[in-house]
Amino acid sequence: MVNIYSESNQVKKKLVIKNILNDLPEWFGMPEAIQEYVDFGMEYPLYVASKNSEVVGFISLKETSLKTVEIYCMGIKKEYHHQGIGRMLMEKIKEVCCEKYDYLQVKTVAKGHYPQYDATSNFYESVGFCELEVFPTLWDEWNPCLVLIQKI
Repeated sequence: MVNIYSESNQVKKKLVIKNILNDLPEWFGMPEAIQEYVDFGMEYPLYVASKNSEVVGFISLKETSLKTVEIYCMGIKKEYHHQGIGRMLMEKIKEVCCEKYDYLQVKTVAKGHYPQYDATSNFYESVGFCELEVFPTLWDEWNPCLVLIQKI
């Protein structure tokens, strides 16, 4: 059974983010990027998925305006992909966020550049997101930023 809960303990947040992202080198392969997600993720709300007492995934949230919250970072351990855990995390944050926000957004790499990010975009679309805009050089030329949104 999967349990989804909010984590506020700073030490636990750091461990969750670091351990999950280190398990996902195809998406988070640069140590400095992982460190940035850990550092900033400590400041944001964190929702954790555990299965049989093992932490298997998380979503961290960042308020970007009074009406919008962004999925700052999301990760599910590779061995738990395609088991519905990402969907469960999404359902939880929609439930929590709809009281305060009207929109949910997420940034990822635009489709057509890396297969793993195409899969990421497909996942977000499958849970109700739609493409808002691509910013070709927000991050850099090799990683055009796709912004996806949904009304919650």
